[in-house]
Amino acid sequence: MPASTPSSGVRHLEITPEYTGQRLDNFLLRKLKGAPKSLIYRILRTGEVRLNGGRVQPRQRLQAGDVLRIPPVRLTKPEDRPFRPPPGLAERLREAVLYEDQDLLVLDKPAGLAVHKGSGVDYGIIEVLRALRPEEPFLELAHRLDRETSGCLALARTPTALRKIQEAFRDGRVEKRYLALARGHWNLGSHEINQPLRRNVLRGGERMVEALDDGKPALTRFRPVSLHTTASLLEVCIATGRTHQIRVHAAHIGYPLAGDDKYGDAAFNRTMAEGYGLRRLFLHAHSLNLPLGGREIALSAPLDAELKVVLDRLGSAKPRGNSSNPSSPWPAFPASGKRSFKR
Repeated sequence: MPASTPSSGVRHLEITPEYTGQRLDNFLLRKLKGAPKSLIYRILRTGEVRLNGGRVQPRQRLQAGDVLRIPPVRLTKPEDRPFRPPPGLAERLREAVLYEDQDLLVLDKPAGLAVHKGSGVDYGIIEVLRALRPEEPFLELAHRLDRETSGCLALARTPTALRKIQEAFRDGRVEKRYLALARGHWNLGSHEINQPLRRNVLRGGERMVEALDDGKPALTRFRPVSLHTTASLLEVCIATGRTHQIRVHAAHIGYPLAGDDKYGDAAFNRTMAEGYGLRRLFLHAHSLNLPLGGREIALSAPLDAELKVVLDRLGSAKPRGNSSNPSSPWPAFPASGKRSFKR
């Protein structure tokens, strides 16, 4: 067994105001970088971690002035040591930064990369960023994107910013818009789907999300952008944030998304791959409008080269017409172009 790597001795930390409201387990995961979750929860369970002199539960919210006792921790396995991201991936994420200030970091998330580790995934964006920024005192995902989805992803750099962003999401004050390519010629105009979704429905041994009346409420709005015989480009706005919501709702009404190997149409996916060069899910979070600290931050991210090529090839196949709806309350956003923001 490899030699143990000891940490420093017992530490007593006074919680500063910026960590007010932060969960204790999340605080420890950042303070004890490289320690596995199992170890964090063990030292909490055995009472080695003390808050204001007493035992404490993992979900306890910290308050300014609290005194936290943290025991010495040993990392005994190579896999428990601090994560080092692959150089190529690290550079991709450095180039993916759309916006950054003292409170917020927004990335143009690459497709195929999970936002966090788990379920057979060794690392995600949050683990890579924490490894790249070891001096960062706080960095948390403000929301999630599916592994296969690309586009605007926000991370909070302070506990206060995280609380404000999460409150804005709960109050419906954050606007996220996506570009999605659906099978066939869309003929529904601007269309709203209000259909509950239920997670972890077993189908063929696979855990799925399905449109079922006993699920959780889910509301998705679709607006056509350009229509073609083979596929249609849609702008999508979600009023709820359920797992796989856009993909499941689109498939539910007969317009599965291109490249969706979980809820999509296999024959359509083959056509898009062989005829148009699509090798991934065509779902991109192209804009994010976020209120934070009395200001509005609006960001947009272009489609990547692969998705732009697909649209170019569809366009050369003589589309039936552009569906932009002058009466729609949604302003138009470009499908491609330079990353931009305003505030």
